[in-house]
Amino acid sequence: MSDVVTTVLFEHPLNEKMRTWLRIEFLLQQMHANTQIISISSALMFFRTASDLLDVLERGEVRTDLLKELERQQQKLSQWEDVPGVDISRIDSLRSDLKQAAAVLMKAPRIGQALREDRLIALVRQRLSIPGGCCSFDLPTLHIWLHLLQGQRDNDVQGWLETLAPLHNALTLVLGLIRQSGVFRNQISLNGFFQENAEGADLLRMRISLENQLYPQVSGHKTRYAIRFLPLDSERGQVPARLTFELACC
Repeated sequence: MSDVVTTVLFEHPLNEKMRTWLRIEFLLQQMHANTQIISISSALMFFRTASDLLDVLERGEVRTDLLKELERQQQKLSQWEDVPGVDISRIDSLRSDLKQAAAVLMKAPRIGQALREDRLIALVRQRLSIPGGCCSFDLPTLHIWLHLLQGQRDNDVQGWLETLAPLHNALTLVLGLIRQSGVFRNQISLNGFFQENAEGADLLRMRISLENQLYPQVSGHKTRYAIRFLPLDSERGQVPARLTFELACC
């Protein structure tokens, strides 16, 4: 019986738009994973993540870029309609989902505005940059909120997350389709180095065996990229002369 090879999935954006989307996805996943606030630790984890999300949202035209991508994905799906053997019902279902997500996102208020205007979130954000600045004497409002009934806190958290639902749903749909557009293929790096063209790609996805404890360092831009594999243990770790890994260009 052969041993199961454990692999680690790495993703690297090839443009600023994808970089922003991956960061937003990362933050939304953390917020949804910490919806039940039961202590000051879990509260600060949630509010710090929410604050980071608001900072990212303030830096770019996230809604505009997402609406353009939802339209682009609809056009890509339309090109599959005349291909023999394609599941038309699946294509129609995905196009319907894309149209629905775009309509909801278009009608939604400014993304993150409800969180920016929330008094408790605003108070916590003001203190997060101060070391230890969220003590009970600094933030008595947060202190008393943590003593409310659990159900009341849960309702507050769900209310905040619901205001982000148009963003969350659209982003999940878009990133899912982009990831599915690339097929993993075996590649070989020589002495820890690999380079290739990436015309029109948004995202690199790499599966690397955990055995050698290596991680990829990616450089380049939208047309060409290079990957250098580095050991986790920079002093004693070694990089094989020939390393096989899986790569998908999406």
